[in-house]
Amino acid sequence: MSPDSYLVGLIGSDIGPSLSPALHEREADRQGLRYLYRLIDIGTLGVPPGRAGELVRRARDMGYDGLNVTHPCKQQVLTHLDALSPQAEALGAVNTVVFEGDLAIGHNTDATGFAASFARGLPEAPLERVVQLGAGGAGAAVAHALLALGAGRLTVLDALPDRAGALAASLNHHFGPGRATAADLPDIAAATADADGLVNATPIGMAAHPGLPIPVELLHPGLWVAEVVYRPLETALVRTARALGCPTLDGGGMAAYQAADSFRLFTGREPDTARMLADIADLTSAH
Repeated sequence: MSPDSYLVGLIGSDIGPSLSPALHEREADRQGLRYLYRLIDIGTLGVPPGRAGELVRRARDMGYDGLNVTHPCKQQVLTHLDALSPQAEALGAVNTVVFEGDLAIGHNTDATGFAASFARGLPEAPLERVVQLGAGGAGAAVAHALLALGAGRLTVLDALPDRAGALAASLNHHFGPGRATAADLPDIAAATADADGLVNATPIGMAAHPGLPIPVELLHPGLWVAEVVYRPLETALVRTARALGCPTLDGGGMAAYQAADSFRLFTGREPDTARMLADIADLTSAH
């Protein structure tokens, strides 16, 4: 393809509602690029997450310039890549793959995306004690972002206790001992009782996984609440927390900023993040 023409895609499960194609293609149109963004849904294809790496290789052979990777494949593709950026290696999760010749290079723009969104949306939020639900690919990125932003102590809970423990150990290795700890889901009441903030980095709240990730009685006005899910933009968690007086952050900002960072990696061009934030607001209100 010419330098002004790009073929990219998204690998994941239940990605039909994703706004990534529209986000990338709108920005490309404004920059005068020919940009085709395709969805590669492992559920539709009948491919298990463990074979996501095969889809990466197939996309490279078909002439793709790059891929985004989402739930549940962000960790599954790691062993199928030729190299990782320092951040992707530290996180142990990839959400962006750039093809450079025959090489597939893994990056992670989730961490930078969440950090930028948090700094914009909750700039005065206290960070001494933060609770995070979810220790998967998105959870690893958000946890790194929170500690890089200055969180004093992060408690990670996950439906898979071993995964939470592994993430906490990795965080302490990178940020220093005692910065992160894992807790079991039954202990969530104790974890949130004196917390400054709560982040949902699980799929709960998505259209395909409706509901609240935490018992409503554990939300209180002294707790800020941040969400990773952006479809719908107002999840049950954000809506409930806001009604209770909690400062809230929806997942739209993270989606826009991570898309902008991926766009930059794919094209080498500087995206207009303000326009992409406006796109998120427009696209979510239209759906």
